[in-house]
Amino acid sequence: MKGFAMLKIGQIGWIEKERPTCGVMDAIVKPIAVSPCSSDVHTVWAGALGDRHNMILGHEAVGEVVEVGSLVKDFKVGDKVVVPAITPDWNSLEAQRGYSMHSGGMLAGWKFSNFKDGVFAEYFHVNDADGNLALIPEGVDPIEAVMLCDMVPTGFHGVELADVQFGDSVCVIGIGPVGLMAVAGAALRGASKLFAVGSRPKCVEIAKEFGATDIINYREGDIVEQIMEKTQGKGVDKVVIAGGNSDTFVQAVKIVKPGGRIGNVNYLGSGDFIQIPRVEWGNGMAHKTIVGGLMPGGRLRMEKLASLIQTNRISPKKLITHKFNGMEHIEEGLLLMKDKPKDLIKPVVIF
Repeated sequence: MKGFAMLKIGQIGWIEKERPTCGVMDAIVKPIAVSPCSSDVHTVWAGALGDRHNMILGHEAVGEVVEVGSLVKDFKVGDKVVVPAITPDWNSLEAQRGYSMHSGGMLAGWKFSNFKDGVFAEYFHVNDADGNLALIPEGVDPIEAVMLCDMVPTGFHGVELADVQFGDSVCVIGIGPVGLMAVAGAALRGASKLFAVGSRPKCVEIAKEFGATDIINYREGDIVEQIMEKTQGKGVDKVVIAGGNSDTFVQAVKIVKPGGRIGNVNYLGSGDFIQIPRVEWGNGMAHKTIVGGLMPGGRLRMEKLASLIQTNRISPKKLITHKFNGMEHIEEGLLLMKDKPKDLIKPVVIF
């Protein structure tokens, strides 16, 4: 089969590989639509996961099941499915502890384009099919459903990690596609003042549609100064970090109130350490909590998030700014995520 791969750090291209084989609890899926991600960019050009050779990229796909293992009970050939970016081993001890995304080791629930070939291919393998596939619900466009693989659950997990409650003032740092879904998730959870930090016009437009009350443009001045001015020097109750770099934690700690909480879902692709400002962290005693996490995967999570689309609670189709027809456009979509033109939020490639 043909696949689009990371050949080595900094180099991508098409390769031929054997079609994956199906274990007794697994499934083989052919893509209907896929979406390149900033994580693919970090993996290839920053070498964030270390060197990978001839590894097929991609972790966001909806598809059609073409083969199931003999022990798979709930899915059959021909089913149209959402495949989450994180596909844990559900019988692992880590899953039983409540951290399925780390089944088999830290971040090891993230298998596609990390430990095994990803979804940018004619076929891809899904482990533990009954636990990791979800049917595309009636009335949900498969193209929109691609956003359920990573963007929606990651953005929402940032909100969960920050523990946003009714009436909280919230700042979302970074309003790319994940940050935009964090804005939507914070609004659903009852945020009052909702600050969105970003500058690209299309992202600003959608942030407002998703519930942002204030836009903080980092190109117009220090975001800490802007937010402290807008909050009369008090700061915000909760912060979600969905963009930036290791220095972004400095800003987050400075703007969150004592007793506040910072949820990070940003993929830090470079640097060895993050910085935490000592004084603003109360010399270590301010009860300012920092939590970083990889999104949960699994069927139940996908089904619940899909129901939010069915009931018009969320509209992730607004994230899709570029559509391509044909597998051959994967490279074009990936380079868009690398270059981030002003009119881009997310590309989708339809097979």
